[in-house]
Amino acid sequence: MDLLRSLVAVLESVNQGIHVVDESGTTVVYNKAASLLDGLSKEEVVGKSLLDVYPSLDHNSSTLLRVLKTGVPEFEQQQTFSNYKGKKITTINSTYPIELDGQVVGACEVSTDITRIKEMSEKILDLRRELQHKGASRTQRPPLPQSHRLYSIEDIVGLSPAMVEAKSRIMRVARSHSSVMVWGETGTGKELIVQSVHSASARSGGPFVPQNCAAIPESLLEGLVFGTAKGSFTGSVDRPGLFELASGGTLYLDEIDSMPLGLQAKLLRVIQEKRVRRVGDTRERLVDARVISSCSVPPREAVASGLLRGDLYFRLSVVEIRLPSLRERREDIPLLCEHFLRKHAPQGGPASVSPQVMSAFLTYDWPGNVRELEHALEGSLALSKGPTVDIGDIPPAVRGILATASLFGEGPSPGKTFRTELREQERAVIVAALKQGGSVSGAARILGVPRQTLQYRIKTLGI
Repeated sequence: MDLLRSLVAVLESVNQGIHVVDESGTTVVYNKAASLLDGLSKEEVVGKSLLDVYPSLDHNSSTLLRVLKTGVPEFEQQQTFSNYKGKKITTINSTYPIELDGQVVGACEVSTDITRIKEMSEKILDLRRELQHKGASRTQRPPLPQSHRLYSIEDIVGLSPAMVEAKSRIMRVARSHSSVMVWGETGTGKELIVQSVHSASARSGGPFVPQNCAAIPESLLEGLVFGTAKGSFTGSVDRPGLFELASGGTLYLDEIDSMPLGLQAKLLRVIQEKRVRRVGDTRERLVDARVISSCSVPPREAVASGLLRGDLYFRLSVVEIRLPSLRERREDIPLLCEHFLRKHAPQGGPASVSPQVMSAFLTYDWPGNVRELEHALEGSLALSKGPTVDIGDIPPAVRGILATASLFGEGPSPGKTFRTELREQERAVIVAALKQGGSVSGAARILGVPRQTLQYRIKTLGI
């Protein structure tokens, strides 16, 4: 008896729904999580026939009743159903037979509620389809606000050798229809590069459809990417997937190394054959979508660690574009600061950063890369009280790295342009580092930049 009470207490404490039926399909165990999931009390479920409580199900569509009949467990099955009150629920179920002396005497189901996630994913798909259908009348509409436009190569800020090379590769690969793999650390601006490829290509008039592969559960991701056919699972409807919506344009799969390996095999087939079969359908549909993918680790490393199929990698990486981390291109920090000041500074607000701030920015490692720099500057602008962002305005983590603020004087003379001011601040930092380090290599170590990068900036600034 104590063991039974302990078992019931354990079942009540888990976050997933537990539903157990006996050999007649009558509920004998129904935990609190299942009650919350279905919107029913235990008294409304326990002791009652499953089909009386869930009239939308039958012996074929109910995962519990199927397993009760076959004795074969089913894993990660999606099921959409309604209870007798009319509430519609979508779950992912793993269902197991309960055997005694070789006979199936019941079935146990473990459920996870994905109703909201499914609703959101379907709304996104429907909205994308609606926007695509309205695309034909785009020329009669006023221009989109800048925030709604896709990025182009003109939006890429940076004159470092690595960024110049990235821009060059964008323009060259845009002329083709080849698959592209963009990789770099989080916050380096991968979607900016991907959108720029699309905008510079012959597909720029077609749809651009992005999807983060890590944001959707596996059970929903397959239907989202490939589409669903009515009857493929309980509650399913005919709905095109992302490949169909992106036909004639670009499909961007972010964090491709997060896609389950089984789906990667199906993705490879679609890319190779340019045909897609919706989940549960027998018909294949022609699609013409260019696939651009990205990941935050070197793709060969993802292959070696088993996160990315090797055959898919070679298909997706016809052309690779690597985005350097911000600490690898510190010479672009003054230009990025200028860009973000123009973007975020309020009317009449700060128009520059102090030499001490620029010194801190140039010496900080920026683990969050360009995104972290933008957020740091945006927050500093909100805190600044004068025309210049001062050292006390920037985040403590960035401020704490400051080691060379005392190398500067009172600041630039009035009347200079912001670009001139930033170049002079950068020049002053490099000159001070050269004096302190005694050589280019020593200065590079102080500033935390590659020696080749520092040489390039020395030459550019005429030091």
